Amino acid sequence: MKKIAIQGEKGSFHDIAAHQYFEGEQVELICCSTFEQVFEHIKREPTAVGVVAIENTIAGSLLHNYELLRESGSVVVGEYKLHIKHSVCCLPDEDWADISEVHSHPVALAQCRNFLSEHPDIKAVEAEDTAGSAAYIAKHKKYGWAAICSSYAAKLYGMKVLQEDIHDNKHNYTRFLVVCNPHEVARFSCEGKHNKASLVFSLPHEEGSLSKVLTILSFYDINLTKIQSLPIVGHEWEYLFYVDVTFSNMERFRQGIDAITPLVKNIKILGEYESC
Repeated sequence: MKKIAIQGEKGSFHDIAAHQYFEGEQVELICCSTFEQVFEHIKREPTAVGVVAIENTIAGSLLHNYELLRESGSVVVGEYKLHIKHSVCCLPDEDWADISEVHSHPVALAQCRNFLSEHPDIKAVEAEDTAGSAAYIAKHKKYGWAAICSSYAAKLYGMKVLQEDIHDNKHNYTRFLVVCNPHEVARFSCEGKHNKASLVFSLPHEEGSLSKVLTILSFYDINLTKIQSLPIVGHEWEYLFYVDVTFSNMERFRQGIDAITPLVKNIKILGEYESC
């Protein structure tokens, strides 16, 4: 039985991602209200694993989660990309004419703007969680309320799906990271299949410092797939660079990291894992 800490309720997209990543395995979900609690739980219970959203094709990167990952000392052992599909649901004995409010996470509401504009009489209300909205409506019998969530969450809480696929952009994907305690890495990763890594480092405030690093990575056949910069608090105009790279040869990857280490500051490999 794998214990998996997620942000959100059962039926959330974190729940779906966790079950699909660990498909065929017994899973016990630990539902946390914040991402901070996810990483705290991994510290308290080292055998637990976390599934954490890191970026969305529409909303962009979850910048705070990069900081939490680095500060927690957790290690990335996998990733999963989930196709996000939103549905609108209500209590079983209600229909469109009964709905006056729709509740969901602000990101989900933003991803369904066209749907909301087509229903101007329905008030959009921000909530902490997509599945949590459905769970609250079902538990408290909130007549006149609807929730935007996954159809899986709607069925889980006995809600009626009024309409599926209400999101504006059908190419809506969220990338999740699978993270664990550094002492448990061997349980969750298979080194022979590693072809991706996540790094973080800072750079000296010198002209061309980033381009030198990228040139070296290219020389060692290391492909840059993402770069995200975040300011270093208390250090004006200095940044941490979070970088995802892919490679086909682990030895070349190691050589590349050794080659850039003298050119950067505070380099840390956040995880080596198999690309999905």
